[in-house]
Amino acid sequence: MTRHKKRKIIAVVKILVLLMIPAVTAVSVRGIPKIMRFFDKMGSISIDGNRSTSVTEFTETTTQTTTRESFRISEGYGTDEEKEESTDVLTETESPLEAVPENMGDKPYPAENFWTAGGSIVRTTYGQYSGNTFFNLDNGGQVNNQTSIPNETLLSESRCGADFTIEDTAQPLVLIYHTHTTESFEPYVRDFYDANFNYRTTDETKNMIMVGNAIQAELEAQGIGVVHAKEIHDYPSYNGSYSRSRETILPILEQYPSIKVVLDIHRDAVSGEGVAYQPFVEVDGKEAAQIMIISGCDDGTLGMPDFMKNFHFACRLQERLENDYAGLTRPILFDYRHYNQDLTTGSLLIEVGSHGNTLEQAQYSGQLIGSSLGRLLNSMKEGN
Repeated sequence: MTRHKKRKIIAVVKILVLLMIPAVTAVSVRGIPKIMRFFDKMGSISIDGNRSTSVTEFTETTTQTTTRESFRISEGYGTDEEKEESTDVLTETESPLEAVPENMGDKPYPAENFWTAGGSIVRTTYGQYSGNTFFNLDNGGQVNNQTSIPNETLLSESRCGADFTIEDTAQPLVLIYHTHTTESFEPYVRDFYDANFNYRTTDETKNMIMVGNAIQAELEAQGIGVVHAKEIHDYPSYNGSYSRSRETILPILEQYPSIKVVLDIHRDAVSGEGVAYQPFVEVDGKEAAQIMIISGCDDGTLGMPDFMKNFHFACRLQERLENDYAGLTRPILFDYRHYNQDLTTGSLLIEVGSHGNTLEQAQYSGQLIGSSLGRLLNSMKEGN
């Protein structure tokens, strides 16, 4: 049910109760306080679905959860009226726990009877962050500014539209790839993680390819052409992964000049001493791994003169995701990082959950990313 529909229902209920007040008063004056308490209760109902869990501080990036502000709908170039009902339905996906790969590769995902108990898994939901490095975007979401650029300057830049246009074409508009392809997740929700497993696998039904497939399916369902590069770049050697992924995507960009958005899909590793964290949020009754967009900044040594254009697009996507699925995102990380983001003006890295999240939470987040990105890109097409 949409927030708009909830508000309509609450309004109708209040009108009906107001019409009943004279009759109730005639019976008993004592009925009025109950009615007023009913109004108070209706006015306090949360409509953003945000949840928070108190967690022990473990790093300087631990959140301080506060009440999430109301968000407006952003279509990338302004604010549109919220639709009565969403017509978007997520595509059916096979459960990653049930998926059987054609080839598990040299590093298979552990079988059920090979899991061992290690440290604890802490389930948490990150809300609003506070501190000097954080600021709110106008239409939802936040930015974590780890650079010397003032927040006020970045806030002004965040209000710019994307620096590319979208045409209605059958040619691919999005490239998905994975520098750390083998990153993986927990099998299901449980109280412990396996200290003997480094959460990497060549089984593409259990690694980042699985998440990329979910994003791709949602984009294609909305008519957005996608190239999904499924090469493994971090196994058997982890060092040099970004050089190898660059070698993969350069010829693709040359072959398809129509590509405007390039997404490197990763997962985070949020942990402490003997603890792995599982950042999640409930969306439509199902748990999704919280995500974080990373937009690199150039201090003059990284060879990314157009880094601010990537940031413009990151802000549009962040706002779109937060308006579609409140609480799904952690703040955009804006920092001095390269991550091959010099290749287009729509190049971003997205961390989907952490190693404490489950396969199904990560896959569901991939669906939500694809759904929101598809809506954003379609809204940017000429004539829309």
